[in-house]
Amino acid sequence: MTPFKMAATHERGIPPVVLYDRYLLLATIALLVLGLLMVASTSIVIADRLYHQPFHFLFRQISYLALGVILGFFVFKINIKNWQQFGTVLLLISLVLLILVLVPKLGREVNGSMRWLGIGPLGIQVSEFAKVAVIIYLADYLVRHDREVRTQISGFVKPLIILGVVALLLLREPDFGATSVIITTSLGMLFLAGVRLWQFAVLFGFVVVSLASIAISSPYRMLRLTSFLNPWASQFDSGYQLTQSLIAFGRGGWFGVGLGESIQKLFYLPEAHTDFLFAVLTEELGLLGGLVILALFAVVVGRALAIGRKAYAENRHFAAYIAYGFGIETALQVLINIGVNTGVLPTKGLTLPFMSYGGSSLLMMCVVIAILLKIDHESRLLSYGYRNRRE
Repeated sequence: MTPFKMAATHERGIPPVVLYDRYLLLATIALLVLGLLMVASTSIVIADRLYHQPFHFLFRQISYLALGVILGFFVFKINIKNWQQFGTVLLLISLVLLILVLVPKLGREVNGSMRWLGIGPLGIQVSEFAKVAVIIYLADYLVRHDREVRTQISGFVKPLIILGVVALLLLREPDFGATSVIITTSLGMLFLAGVRLWQFAVLFGFVVVSLASIAISSPYRMLRLTSFLNPWASQFDSGYQLTQSLIAFGRGGWFGVGLGESIQKLFYLPEAHTDFLFAVLTEELGLLGGLVILALFAVVVGRALAIGRKAYAENRHFAAYIAYGFGIETALQVLINIGVNTGVLPTKGLTLPFMSYGGSSLLMMCVVIAILLKIDHESRLLSYGYRNRRE
């Protein structure tokens, strides 16, 4: 009898043992379902015009989700310790893909950026894979060099060399949003691993200055960074997307105009089914609908961090760092996407996890949730003694 079946059996009157995080799973399912509804709503007009099929993007998103669930099922079967052996390999694969995406005819240019690797009719956004690969690699590094990270400057300078290479390749696409997420997530993991505070402060300051220098070095990036401060001054130029997004928020009010009744998605708000899906969501479902989405994301991030804390208490440090990394990364993507939609942050090309249209993002988020559920599953087996019994 397998440990899972053993755990499921119970005497009469004793509740069954649950070997997975129900709150994480239910919050994820809710976000995925709401995401499908909003992809259908936001893309129906543009899909009809481009493909003469109103549900073109919805059908593709459903197919990506089905593939993501299948992929997540197989990922869940992999022992977390095995991922530690794959860390360096995954990083090398991501570096090769980041190079290939810059090669003409291999990389696919969309809206002036070479972020997609074309494979037949499909396009793979390499940065989504790189986010996961960097977290797994860094978790492995932090375990192998634990003492060096805590006591020596070289311990946290070494991974920065790798991160620098990844960042340079991403900026060549360019993908400033993904670069910010990867670097900030890595710094958060280093901080949780015990980097000395003064060293972390110097490092964090250097990264901030570097990112600021990169941002202002390009007139294109500088325009996007400054236009959000007063989008109405250039509402038909650089501030167009943000002004249309703010109009959507204003129309939504408390309860929204109703699902499918958005006006802004009718070719007023560009990228309504991808980067600015949250703006249309609040227009149709109102402030209360937006708060529900934020609450669901808070559950996902909170459970990821709780799973990491429990794994760390069990001396499963590699699993803990992965969970911390995924939690930080998800939180950053949500905060940046909603910050862009509301005009708090400059416009960046980052999707809303689980919800925005995009196959690469959805596949990788399914992998992320599968790994988090596996970490939690192993912790529960350990707490009930089943792992020791197997060994």
